[in-house]
Amino acid sequence: MTSSDLPNANGSNSEAAKSSPDSPVPRNGNNGTRNGKNNARNTVLLLIVVGAAIWGIVHWVRSWKYESTDNAFIEGHIIQIAPKVSGIVAKVLVDDNQEVKPGDLLVELDPRDYESRLAQAEAALEIAEAKVREAATNVELTSVTINAGVRQASSGVDSAQSGTEGARNRLVQARAMVAEEEANHRQAQAEADAAEAEAKRAQLDWERSRDAFAGNAISRQQLDLAEATARSSQANFEARKKKTASMQASVDQARANEKAAQDALEQAKAMTSGAVGKLAEVNVEPQRLRVSQSQLDMARGEVKRLKALADQARLDLSYTKIRAPEAGRVTRKSVEAGAFVQVGQPLMAIVSKQVWVVANFKETQLTRMRPGQPVEIRVDAYGDMRLKGHVDSIQSGAGARFSLFPPENATGNFVKLVQRVPVKIVFDTDPGPERLLGPGMSAVPKVKVR
Repeated sequence: MTSSDLPNANGSNSEAAKSSPDSPVPRNGNNGTRNGKNNARNTVLLLIVVGAAIWGIVHWVRSWKYESTDNAFIEGHIIQIAPKVSGIVAKVLVDDNQEVKPGDLLVELDPRDYESRLAQAEAALEIAEAKVREAATNVELTSVTINAGVRQASSGVDSAQSGTEGARNRLVQARAMVAEEEANHRQAQAEADAAEAEAKRAQLDWERSRDAFAGNAISRQQLDLAEATARSSQANFEARKKKTASMQASVDQARANEKAAQDALEQAKAMTSGAVGKLAEVNVEPQRLRVSQSQLDMARGEVKRLKALADQARLDLSYTKIRAPEAGRVTRKSVEAGAFVQVGQPLMAIVSKQVWVVANFKETQLTRMRPGQPVEIRVDAYGDMRLKGHVDSIQSGAGARFSLFPPENATGNFVKLVQRVPVKIVFDTDPGPERLLGPGMSAVPKVKVR
């Protein structure tokens, strides 16, 4: 047996004493250090658990009140500047990233060709206007001449028609007079016939009275009465005969007047026909007036055409000065003095100062999102800056539906994917001139939905 196997002075082996379960644990420095490390580790674990719980609660609260996405970019109006006329660039008055105001001159083309075209158009317009004045004078003279002839012919027609009407009235009066005179003549003839019969009867009575007086059948007085009656009846008959002859003369005169009135009516009708024929000849003259008016209309149409050409030439001349349509900054300038540019050739772009954010939220984030809700915006370029804004509008449809090749879910195997919907967010605060915001910059909006 070796000395190592022998018990020590206390009657036990030292290793046995260390490993013996019944031996008391000495309270030395190593054991205290181990306990301190365990306590520190437990404390750290506790703090991590508490922190994770707090972070989870905060994150849950924030996710309950806010919706956020990093799929968001700044958008703005990008105005492409291109010439409306072709020509050689005479001056370029702006440079890249230069601030411009509405109406500022950007590029000036050589205007000499367009000035020459404008002068030619204005000269042609003056000649056409002179032709219009000449045609208008011709129309006026023709109109005056024709109107005078028409008035004269119309007056002749009216006068002839008036004469015809008067002759017709005189003929009617003459015929009425003839009828009246014939009636008077017939009445006078009837009265003459009655007077003749009365005279014959009185003559017979006188002759019988003379025979009776000779035979002393009647008295002298009765004989004288019969003689007076016979002579009176004969005188009345002679008077009636003369009146009948006078009435016949009146009838002849009335018939002569009727014939004269008839001739006058025929003459008046002939004059009316002549006047009407002359008026018809004069009425042909308006054809010449219409020809003159047509020439005037053609001249006026030519003036309108040349005026349009002059206006176009003046407009083309104004296009040689290319101006800024809106305030902003010049970008992508690709034009230099002396270059020949074509119509529609891009020269530069102007980025408007008005910008906004287009955030592509998941469709599941839009449940409580409404226009007008406040938004906190963080721009990646300026991490320490927080801008205020609000939701302006939400696009009616997912972004994929408006892509160049929209998905056809009815073909092939369908895999449901959460779609993203563009939401327009407008800034309420200005970041200031030192921190520029431009289209394409990344942003992270946070929308308060509760």
